[in-house]
Parts: sequence; structure tokens; C-alpha cells
Amino acid sequence: MNRLLTLFILVLINFTSCKNETKTTISETKNRGLIARKVMVVSAREEASKIGVDILKQGGNAFDAMMATEMALAVAYPYAGNLGGGGFLVYRMADGKKGTLDYREKAPLASTKDMYLDENGAVIKNLSTVGGMAVGIPGTIAGIFKAQERFGKLDVATILKPVIELAKNGYIITRKQETRIAHYDSMIRAVNEKEILYNNNLKADDKIMNLALAETLQRISDNGRDEFYKGETAKKLVAFLKTKGSIITLEDLAKYEAKWRDPITFQYNDLTITSIAPPSSGGVCLTQIMKMIEPFDLKDFGHNSLKTIQVVVEAEKRAYADRSFYLGDPDFVDISLKTLTSDVYLQNRMKNFSFENPTPVDSISHGNVAGYESDETTHYSIVDQFGNAIAVTTTLNGGYGSKLFVDELGFFLNNEMDDFSSKPGEPNYYGLIGADANSIAPEKRMLSSMTPTIIEKDGEFYMSVGTPGGSTIITSVLQTILNVHEFELTMQEAINAPRFHNQWLPDEILMEPNAFDINIIKQLEALGYTINESRSPIIGIVDGILMLENGTLEGGADKRGDDTAVGF
Repeated sequence: MNRLLTLFILVLINFTSCKNETKTTISETKNRGLIARKVMVVSAREEASKIGVDILKQGGNAFDAMMATEMALAVAYPYAGNLGGGGFLVYRMADGKKGTLDYREKAPLASTKDMYLDENGAVIKNLSTVGGMAVGIPGTIAGIFKAQERFGKLDVATILKPVIELAKNGYIITRKQETRIAHYDSMIRAVNEKEILYNNNLKADDKIMNLALAETLQRISDNGRDEFYKGETAKKLVAFLKTKGSIITLEDLAKYEAKWRDPITFQYNDLTITSIAPPSSGGVCLTQIMKMIEPFDLKDFGHNSLKTIQVVVEAEKRAYADRSFYLGDPDFVDISLKTLTSDVYLQNRMKNFSFENPTPVDSISHGNVAGYESDETTHYSIVDQFGNAIAVTTTLNGGYGSKLFVDELGFFLNNEMDDFSSKPGEPNYYGLIGADANSIAPEKRMLSSMTPTIIEKDGEFYMSVGTPGGSTIITSVLQTILNVHEFELTMQEAINAPRFHNQWLPDEILMEPNAFDINIIKQLEALGYTINESRSPIIGIVDGILMLENGTLEGGADKRGDDTAVGF
């Protein structure tokens, strides 16, 4: 009897020990981002995330924090944060109501379809990418004011006060910022014909103050939205642009309005996914890709396995081919969204898919590749203590936009006009083909790839996610969602995981270098896929927030940038 009792105790101790050891092992393998009970802000700069959280601590909500975070990024992350650009907002209120705000830039009134062509009909190099003619009418200030006016709780002076102080007191240059500034320095000097505040003398750990921007923000704080579009700031901006050959006028600024739009919403398994509608292609393409891959058992195939990559790549090819032909500004182009996102249409698109070999790109309709968007965008996600969630992507387009810096106002201007098709049917400066749906017209908004996205699970908030990355934005958001949902990664693991991208043309799979199993790459090449590990060393810089089962929030900030999650 004693012997049996002793044996039972030993077995029990061993079982308990194994159980504890297993729990510890699982815990150690989970790489989670910052955990917070109620509030989370994830953005490209720690200063911006902290200011966003501080506004929430003062009783503000996600839309107050949006204004603060976006303007703080304009101060501390001038590479993409901006007053001189535009963006898109996707929101989910605590009661489940959802919507989007389009504050994408517009073409000036004096724009023409052929404005970037010479007398022989050839595209004039650099005209749409640098300098005054590259600048679209900025929408950022209109966007943040429209959202805050409708949903915010605090007064604008309270929201902008810490941002103005950041501009006055300065912030520390990071190593990544030093590298970026040095990379663009010669171009910025050439375009501005002088050294500006941001120059290659700046080194990591230097403090930089932007007093001109502080004054601009103070005027906006005092006078509101119209200060930027009709006031002293507008007059100074147009006077500056005129000296740089721009066609933007005071009338252009005065006429600009941000626009509420219906979101793109669809189901994927038990998830409800809400994203941005045209003039961004993000929501449509995300819908198409996810519906095309839904019938396949990706979880069984495995994360970044051969079959998973094949399915995703082939769905991406078809979605980007459709993007090229059908999508543009819905105020100017009729888009058959119902057809493009229908199950019947998308099932038919994948009928000729085979695991045996790639589908040739010349056999995939439709049309010509539309518009190019550079990698230098930024995204932030916010969840507030009231249960509201937002996803916002904003951009100048290229790094430091048009490279034009308005000294007197303290900010860079966008080069979004290059996101139009300068000449439909022929390669643009970046080697991509343009389409008629995205041709230039006065007051038209250029096509975008920005994909701020909110995901619900069982009717409750689940994720807010988005990224910069130009045409890779859509596929980076896609893979982050799949990494969490299909492969059960944490938000931080999902963001850290290596990413790949295909956009139909050029006919290649972009892969982050030295990140994928070499055997997988060899198998893909053996099937006939072209792999490119050099053209896009970084595919997206994702920021996301995940609601955990216990109701706490996990903030994932991409290691590829200086991105930071802050919460409480």
C-alpha cells in the first residue's frame, strides 16, 4: 500500500512538474508587444505615441488623440508625418458604428491630363516627383479637424499645446533619421537651392527644434482649420509655391474638403474586416485577396510555407491586375465594387490557379498597372478608454515628399501628383504603367494603396492595423492579419515576421532579404517564380493593436522603424 502511495505521489509530482515546465516554455516562446489595460497608441515615433496617450489621459478620445498624434508626427517624423500631405481614417466607435474619412490630396484646378508631357507626348522626367509641380492640394489639416469636430471631446488648443511645445523644445534625431536625412540631403538642397533645417549635418542624438512649425501650429490652434486653407498660413503657402512654379492657388486651398465615405466591409472566416474605399485601392484589394485565399487551408499549409506563399501570391496577382484597370477616384470614375468583391467573381478569378506552376501574368486580365505610391508613408493605430478604435495612414508620398520645404512655415510638401497616371498606357518614372481610371483631372484625388484597417471578431473589436510601404501596404496588412488569425502569432510576432509581396507587374515575388527559408525560395524558383530579395529590403513598417482574450491590449510596433507603442 505504501509502495503504491509513494509511486502515485512520484507520478503526481512528475506530472505537475511537466505541466509547469510546459507553461513556462510556451510563455517564453511568445513574443508580445506592450500590454496595456485600456489605452494604446502605436506610431512611428515615441514622442507622437506619448503625446497621443497624454491627450487620452486628459479625458480626450481617439479622435482627439488622432489630431495630437498626427501633428506630433509632423514635428518629429517629417519624413512622412505632415501638414503638407493627406491620408485616410478608418474608425470603429464603442457602439460598433464604423466609417471612413478621406483626406487624400487633390489635383489643382489648373491641372490637365497631359500636364507632365512634353510637346512630343513624352513624360518629362522629375516634373511630377520633385518641386512645385509635383504638389497636390494638402488634406491633412482638413482631415484631422473634420474628425475631431465630429467625434472629439477636447478643445483644439488643449490638443495642440504639447505638439507646439515639442516643436519649440525639440526632439532627438535617431540613427534611422540621420541615415534618411543624409540619403536625401543632396536632392533636398538641389530642389530648395539652399540648406534647410533638415540637412546632413544632423547626427543621431542631436536635438532639433522647429520654431517656424511651432508658430504655424499656434496660428492653427488659435484660428482653426481655415487658418491653413484661407488664413495667413494659406497666403504664405501659396506665395511660396508660386516662386517654385506650382499651379496651386488660394482658390484651390479654399475649396478643399475632406470627405466621409462608406467603408469596405467583408467577412473572412469569423472576422469582420473594415477598410478604406476608393480613392484608395486598399480595401478593395484586401477584400479580393482574402476572399480568393479563404477556401484554402493556410493554417494546415503552414506559415510562410511553399503552398501558403503560392496561394497568396497568385491571389495578389489577380487583385493588382484588377486594381490597375478599374480603380480611381469614385467622384470621377464608375467602379463596380459589388462585382469586384463578389464571391462568384473572385472564385472565377482563381479557377486557373494551380500549385504546379505560376499563372503567367499575360494571361491575367485586366488592364494596365495604375499609379505608383512610394514607400515613405506612415501609419498609427489608437484604442481609447471609451472603446473607440481608429486606424490612420498618412503620407507625403515620397520621402520628404516633393523635397520642397516651406522655411517660413516649417514643413515639407507632398509629391502626390505622381500617384496619378502621367501618361496612361506607358511606364511612369518608376517603371509602372498608368491607366485611364487614374488619369489627371482638376480636383480629382489620386489613387492610393493606403490600407488602414479595423478587424472585429464575434462582433467585438479585435485589431487595428496599417502600414506604410507603397504598393506593398496592402500585402503587409494582409500578412499581419493572417499571421494573427491563421497562424496564431502575437501581434508583435505577426509584425516581426518576414514578408513577401507580388503586384502582378513586374512579374516577381519581392521578399525581405535573408529572411526566408532558402529551400522555400529554391522550390519557388523551380516552379518558375522569379524571386527578388534586393529591390525592397523593407516591405512595410506595420503598427497594430490586438485585443487579447482577457480584454487587455497588445501594441505591436515594427522593429523595421523607430515605431513605439505607448499605453496604460
